Amino acid sequence: MTHIIRDDAEAIAVARTLADEFRREAATRDRERRLPRDEIERFSQSGLWAITVPREYGGAGVAAGTLAEVTALVSAADGSLGQIPQNHFFVVEAIRLTATAEQKRHWFGRVLDGERFGNALSETGTRDVHDYRTTLRRERGRLRLDGRKFYSTGALFAHTIAALAKDATLSRAGDDRIVFALVDPATPGVALHDDWTGVGQRTTGSGTTVFEDVTVDAANVIAFGDAFERPTPMGPLGQIIHAAVDIGIGREAIAETIDFVRRHARPWIDSGVERACDDPYTIAQVGELVIRQNAAEALLARAGLLVDAATREPDEETVARASVAVAEAKALATEAALNAANRLHELGGTRSTLAVHALDRHWRNVRTHTLHDPARWKYAAIGNYHLNGTKPPRHGAL
Repeated sequence: MTHIIRDDAEAIAVARTLADEFRREAATRDRERRLPRDEIERFSQSGLWAITVPREYGGAGVAAGTLAEVTALVSAADGSLGQIPQNHFFVVEAIRLTATAEQKRHWFGRVLDGERFGNALSETGTRDVHDYRTTLRRERGRLRLDGRKFYSTGALFAHTIAALAKDATLSRAGDDRIVFALVDPATPGVALHDDWTGVGQRTTGSGTTVFEDVTVDAANVIAFGDAFERPTPMGPLGQIIHAAVDIGIGREAIAETIDFVRRHARPWIDSGVERACDDPYTIAQVGELVIRQNAAEALLARAGLLVDAATREPDEETVARASVAVAEAKALATEAALNAANRLHELGGTRSTLAVHALDRHWRNVRTHTLHDPARWKYAAIGNYHLNGTKPPRHGAL
C-alpha cells in the first residue's frame, strides 16, 4: 500500500529519512551502474511521488518550494534518484492543467496508488530539442503512435510512459499540436533500451524508447501543448525541479569537501600549519563555496514562492516573474554546484580522486545534469526581462 502524505512538513520529513537510506549505497550504484529499482519502489511507495496531486483529488498539493526541497534532499543523497521523478511531476502538472475532469480523477487516483510516469520527450537528430518527429495518427479507426525517443529518464521504472508527440488528428492549418500519449510500457510495439552511456547520472535509465505502430486509447491523450498556449506555471514548475537537483548535488559536494579536508587532506608545505583545515586559503575557498550555495538556495526558495503565486493566479505577469525567478535560481545553482564539485578535488588533493572514495560522481552528475538546458540563455532571458521588460518565452526549457 502506498503511503499518502498529507502536508508539506510530512513530505520533507519523509524525504529526509529516505535520503539517509539512499545515501548508503549511492556510490556503489554509480560505480556498478546498478539501476535503482528497489530504491525507486521505496521512493514512490513512500508517497513522495504523489505530493503534487491537488488536495481536491486527495493529494497534499504541496508548495513548489516543498517539491524543490524534497528533490534537493534526495539529489544530495543520490543525484540520479533525485532526477528520475522530475518528468513524473511534469506529467502530473500537465494533467492538472490540461486534462479533462474524468482524466484527472483517473490519473490522480493512480498516482496516489503509487503509479509512476516515465519520460519519452526528447529525440536525437532533430533540429532542436522541441522538434519532434514522433507522431500520433488515426488509422483504420484507431490511434497509432510511432517514433523514437532518447533521454527517456524514468521510463525503465515506469508504470506509464508519457510520450510527447505531434497529434496529426488535431492539426490546425498544418500546425500539429503537441500532446502526451500515456502508454503502458507492456503495450505491443513499445521497446525500452537501457543504452544510456553518459559519464554522469549513470543510473537514471535515460536511454532509448521506441514506439512502433503502438495503439493508444483516446482517453489517454492529454493536450500537453495547451499548457503553453496560455500563461501557466508548467514551465517554471518543471525547471524548479531541475534547479533543485543541482542544488542538492552541490550541497552534498560541499559536505563531502568539508569532511574530506578535515579527515584526509594535507596542508600545503608553505602554509605553516599542521592541518589542511587550518590552511587560510582552504578556509577562504570553503567560505566562498558556502556563500554561493546559500545564495542559490535562497534564490530557489524565492522562486518557489513566485511559482506558487503563478499557480494561484496565472497570468502573463505572474508566470513571467516565476519563470525569471526560477531561471535565476537555476543559473546560479549551475555555477555553484559545478564549482563545488570541482573544488572538492582541488581542496581534497590527489587522494580525493581515488576510486575508493567515489567523489568524482558529484562532478560527473552535476556536469551531466546541468547540460539539460544552457545557463547562457537563462542569463539573456533574465537580463532582457529586467532591462527591457521582455517576458521570457513559454516553452518549459528556460
